[in-house]
Amino acid sequence: MSLYPLANVHPKAKIGNNVIIEPFATVHEDVEIGDGTWIGPNAVIMDGARIGKDCKIFPGAVISGIPQDLKFKGEKTTTEIGDRSTIRECVTINRGTVDKYKTVVGTDCLIMAYAHLGHDCIVGNHCILGNTVQLAGHVVIDDFAIFGGACAVQQFSKIGAHAYIGGGSLVRKDVPPYTKAAREPLSYAGINTVGLRRRGFTSEKINEIQEIYRFIFLKGLNNSKAIDLVEKEIAPSTERDYILDFIRNSERGIMKGYGGND
Repeated sequence: MSLYPLANVHPKAKIGNNVIIEPFATVHEDVEIGDGTWIGPNAVIMDGARIGKDCKIFPGAVISGIPQDLKFKGEKTTTEIGDRSTIRECVTINRGTVDKYKTVVGTDCLIMAYAHLGHDCIVGNHCILGNTVQLAGHVVIDDFAIFGGACAVQQFSKIGAHAYIGGGSLVRKDVPPYTKAAREPLSYAGINTVGLRRRGFTSEKINEIQEIYRFIFLKGLNNSKAIDLVEKEIAPSTERDYILDFIRNSERGIMKGYGGND
């Protein structure tokens, strides 16, 4: 560990090998930091933080602050950040409440400057949150989702894997996997073809996903009827079943289609 003299690190904090903690950073008692992680100047790592290996926490970030929830009674909860994730300047991540007892950021994520992750949020692996993205409590985001800057996400919303949310969007409904979402109110804007190609999806698989969403969003059908038709017309696959399960299990309802259909 490389600990600068002006850093304030509690002697009971668990610090891995080759960790660098810069001047004026503060690390509280109930903290674990994995090997090779860098903690920048003026970052504050509070009780309950569990930070993985080879992470980068930039100046001014506050990790594992107590929830901004009036129901919080001081229960022991955590904030977990996976290996190789980067938390940029002035990001705030609150720890969990009795709902999940933890807030989670997965591996290989990039959380850009001034973003906020509320209590009990679960962010998957390889996700990117642009500058000033604001997640209310209990938001669930699956792997490889990307948010443009200045998005605001309502509590209990769910975002599917490989989804792309355009900058400045207000997310009040669930966003199914593989889609692009934009406009106001938030609406379907096609599938995330560029992202899927970058991650190795074949043209055949991309076409299959597009066909599924033609039934869901472009034919003027309600969700139940669209799901029935997808099951009849498109052969089972991992992607098909994931999309249908996501829509069936959506408690908030999914975003609108091109024509404004629910």
